Amino acid sequence: LQKLIHLLQATDDPLIQEQALITLSNSAAFSVNQDIIRNLDGLSVIGGMLSNCIPKVKEKALNALNNLSMNIKNQEEIQEFIAQVCRTVESAPLNSDVQLAGLRLLTNMSVTSDYHQKMINSIPCFLHLLSEGTERTQIQVLKVLVNLSANSAMTSHLLRAQV
Repeated sequence: LQKLIHLLQATDDPLIQEQALITLSNSAAFSVNQDIIRNLDGLSVIGGMLSNCIPKVKEKALNALNNLSMNIKNQEEIQEFIAQVCRTVESAPLNSDVQLAGLRLLTNMSVTSDYHQKMINSIPCFLHLLSEGTERTQIQVLKVLVNLSANSAMTSHLLRAQV
């Protein structure tokens, strides 16, 4: 895992980055690896890949963070990327793999109300995706909206959102 994280930092080759992110994502399926990746500063390295302009690399980084977000301690670090993930969802092509990967991560990050405030500005985007997206996009955005709606502090933000 340490070598993969170092490889991710050391290369500019998108194919190598993509493969390293896929391997880290698969490794994150095991809870012991989630802790190891966090302790090796892997979350910030993977999060840094969200700035990559190659859609496949960005998608794989979102997928890896999604798998890593199943751990509460990891969520505490991943929450630093929520605003960037929201911007990615908003700017990605409609119904793209990048957009769906971002929505999946936001779904996991919104299961508890801890980070809902960081998603308020994206509510109009979520509602737009609900009306314009394909069924896959609609289902994913509904999961985020259902999680947000479970928090009474979000009610006014959801009802006042301009679409």
